[in-house]
Formats: sequence, structure tokens, C-alpha cells
Amino acid sequence: MPLPNIPGYHRLTKTHKYSAAGIAAAGAAAIAFAVVPGGDTGAQTTAQDLPNKPVALTSQKADAQAHHEALVKQSALADKQAKEEAAKKAAAEAAKKKAAAEAAAKKAAEEAAAKKAAEAKAAKERAVKQAASRSAARIETVAAEKKTYPDNLDGWIRESLDIMKEKGIPGSYEGIHRNIIRESGGNPRAINNWDINAQNGVPSKGLLQVIAPTFKAYHVEGTSWDPYDPVANITAACNYAADRYGSMDNVNGPY
Repeated sequence: MPLPNIPGYHRLTKTHKYSAAGIAAAGAAAIAFAVVPGGDTGAQTTAQDLPNKPVALTSQKADAQAHHEALVKQSALADKQAKEEAAKKAAAEAAKKKAAAEAAAKKAAEEAAAKKAAEAKAAKERAVKQAASRSAARIETVAAEKKTYPDNLDGWIRESLDIMKEKGIPGSYEGIHRNIIRESGGNPRAINNWDINAQNGVPSKGLLQVIAPTFKAYHVEGTSWDPYDPVANITAACNYAADRYGSMDNVNGPY
């Protein structure tokens, strides 16, 4: 039935009705999309569920942050442990190298000391051998230098002349030989038992017929004390003749 005309009251036409219905439908659709993201029309959302969504997201974000921080700490700890292990390994290697170097140095020092001791020992042994060799050489030289003389008148005179030369006693081979032949005929055991000396109890003896007091007074060191010894008799007689006549060469008769 037609509505009465009331001042301030407007009648709704069909157009107005359709417009209002469209607005209402659009609003309902907006609410539906806001409550169920992704257009899941099968999910039911109530007014009580809406306030809990932000709390759940915040909790998940906090868990993710805590998990991330835990991973960072774990990684840092693992890195620290790896560095410590590397440092320990490097220290062990350095200690091992140092010990090896010290052992090598000690071994080298011991080898050097042993070598030095061996060289010193060898040098000492060489010195001893050289000294022994020199001593043997000196002995051989002395033996070679020491003359040997024949055991006869010629050898006795020559040996006496060498001693006289060493002692500074003058005389010649000819002068000695001449006086020996006259006094004893070359017999070293000759003795005069009839002259004045014999009568006085001191007979002349030997090659050059020397009496005991004269032999003792003019004995030459290094010769025998036996007046019958040929070399001792000649050397003592020549020493006496040098003192009294200047030389045996100056004696031409009894003296």
C-alpha cells in the first residue's frame, strides 16, 4: 500500500534498494576475506579467534631469534675450539722440532768432542812415536859416529889420537909410533924389571913404559885405569910428554 507523504521522509525506489543490498554484500565479503586469508572459504573464524593471531606470530619470531642466536653461539664455540686445537697442535710441533734440534746439537757436540779427543790422542801418539824415532835415530847416529878401531897397534894409536884431540893433547901418529917401537917394540904387556925405576919398586909398564906414579898423575878421563891397557897407556904417556916436552913428537930417547 502506498505510504503517506510525511514531511522529511523519502520513499525508497528500486534503485535505492539495489544499491543498499550491494553495499551490504560487499561489506560482508570484505569481512570474510579479512578473517580467512588466502580465500579458504572452508575455514570458520569466530570473533574470539582474531585477537590471538598477533601473539602466536610474535612467539614464533622470538623462537626463531633464539634459535639463530644459539646457532651463532655454537658456531663461535666450535671456531674457538678449532683455534685452540690448532694452537695446541702448533705448540706440540714446535716443541717436537725444538727437542729434535737440541738432540741434534747435543749429538753434534758429542761427536765434535769425540773427534777432538781422538785427534788429541792421535797427536799424542804421533808425538810419542816421533820422540821414540828421534831417540832411536840419535842412538843410531851415535853408534854410527862412534868409531871402531882394530885391536892392534895401529888401532890403539888412532883411538888414542882421537881422545887426545878431544882433550886438547898434542901429538902425531908418527911420533907416538916411533916412541912405542923404541920403548916396548909394540908389546902392551911389556915391563922393565932391571932399570932404576924397577930397583925403586916402580917398574915401567906398557907400550910407552910408564911408571905407576906418572900413569896416575897424567891419567886421561874416559880411559881405563889399567896401566897395561894400550889406549890408556898411550894417552897418559902423551899427556905427560906434552906437559914436560911440549909433545910426544919431541921425545927421541928415554924420557
